[in-house]
Amino acid sequence: MIPLIEPALDGNESHYLQECIASGYVSSVGPFVERFERQFAEAVGARHAVACSSGTAALHVALRVAGAAPGQLVAVSDFTFIASVNAISYTGADALLVDSESTTWNMDTERLHDDVVRRARDGEQIPAVIEVVHVLGHPAQLEPLLDLRDRFGITIVEDAAESLGASWSAGQLAGRQVGTAGDIGCFSFNGNKIMTSGGGGMITTDDADLAARARHLTTQAKLATGHYVHDTVGYNYRLSNLAAAVGQAQLERLDAFLDAKRAIAERYDDWLWPLPLTPAPAASWADPSYWLYSVLLDDEPVDVDHVVVALAELDVQARRLWPPIHRQAPYRSAERLGGRTAEHIYRNGLSLPSSVSITPDEQLTVVNALTKTLSDASFRR
Repeated sequence: MIPLIEPALDGNESHYLQECIASGYVSSVGPFVERFERQFAEAVGARHAVACSSGTAALHVALRVAGAAPGQLVAVSDFTFIASVNAISYTGADALLVDSESTTWNMDTERLHDDVVRRARDGEQIPAVIEVVHVLGHPAQLEPLLDLRDRFGITIVEDAAESLGASWSAGQLAGRQVGTAGDIGCFSFNGNKIMTSGGGGMITTDDADLAARARHLTTQAKLATGHYVHDTVGYNYRLSNLAAAVGQAQLERLDAFLDAKRAIAERYDDWLWPLPLTPAPAASWADPSYWLYSVLLDDEPVDVDHVVVALAELDVQARRLWPPIHRQAPYRSAERLGGRTAEHIYRNGLSLPSSVSITPDEQLTVVNALTKTLSDASFRR
């Protein structure tokens, strides 16, 4: 079976873990945590980084320090993994689900911009925070959100869990990496991400006060008195030294991982063009990192569930994209802007094997299997 995605753990991971074990620093105290935070911040171009136990924990804390709270509204992408919206619920805030635009599959930020301006004009509640998700390795169009921040003081949290290394190549943000253009960025190091710590996340920001508040919350909001005094409700969200050691080893190879992801995408682009599908998004103003190379099958030919099963029978693991959040039971009553584009992406979307270690021959096997499947009339809707 050619897997959908798996980590490459053949660098310094074992060596660094042995260092942790030999030193006895295996929990949230240890030299690898600070080293990982410092060098990760340098890698993405942020001034501060705070390591967390998961990407969801990073989002939760980031949203809380951004001002998400009961009675507040947080705008978020409708097409995203559910953790993006669960983190809003943890703060007690309400979610405003925003449809995608068709070019990048990210939040339709122009639509949200116009809606917020209308709300402000009509005296309606506007979001206190916008959580913009950079889905599947492609940057979102942030300029309309930056205007909202300037005009209304809305805080921007970037959910860059899937898009480490992606950047803007043109426009106002040219040269910036995702997670560094808003007020706070969040990343995930789950086992299926571009780099992993086995499980973990990171908060990035250029604001020293936000970073300090985030770090305080991730360590149970314990004051530096030595007497276990806590000034608010905090969380046990710190990354362990063991996980940070793995993350540090992976970070050393991040550039190579990103090169591999982009080479994988280039081959898929070259080999998939004759098929009845739309390739992975790649806007002219962006440099995606292609976490999971995903396509949209044409509307009429096939049922995506059947394609996934058929590919598995040919030893190729593929996966459907997520249902829109407005379909998920906890959020069916959430306020939303549109939803048709998110529905279209879900109905037609398919992720293909994208491990950094996949070989060209394995990719060709994937392409041949998909070609065979899409030509089989029995899989048509």
